[in-house]
Amino acid sequence: MKKTRGELEAEICNAVIKFEKEYMGRGPLETKAYIIDDMVLVRLKNVLTQAELKLSESADRKNGRELIKRLRISLLEQGRPLLEAAVQDILNVPVKSLHTDISTVTGERIILFTLSSPPVYK
Repeated sequence: MKKTRGELEAEICNAVIKFEKEYMGRGPLETKAYIIDDMVLVRLKNVLTQAELKLSESADRKNGRELIKRLRISLLEQGRPLLEAAVQDILNVPVKSLHTDISTVTGERIILFTLSSPPVYK
C-alpha cells in the first residue's frame, strides 16, 4: 500500500532524528521534512550542544563557529551512507547526493537529498 507524502515525510523526520541521536549524540528540538519533486529538504532546529553554543559565543567567535561547522560536516560525511540508506529505504528511490549546512547563530541544520527520480506516493 502506498503512503501519502506526509507519511513519507514523517518517516524521514524519524530516521533523521534517530541518526542525530545515535550518531551525532543529540537530537534536534524540531524536525520537518519536505519532499519537493526529486529532492528532500530536512530542516532541524536547535541541534547545537551546550558546548557548541558556548564555543559559538566565545571571544573568538569566528574560529569557534568555523570549527563547529567543520566538525559537524565531517561527522555527517562519515555517517552519510547510513542516512542516505535510510532515506532510500523509506522512499524506494536511490539518493544521488546529500548537501548540508548548519547555522551556528540559530542552531538550525539543513540537509538536502537529491534523488535519482521523484518518489511515488498517493
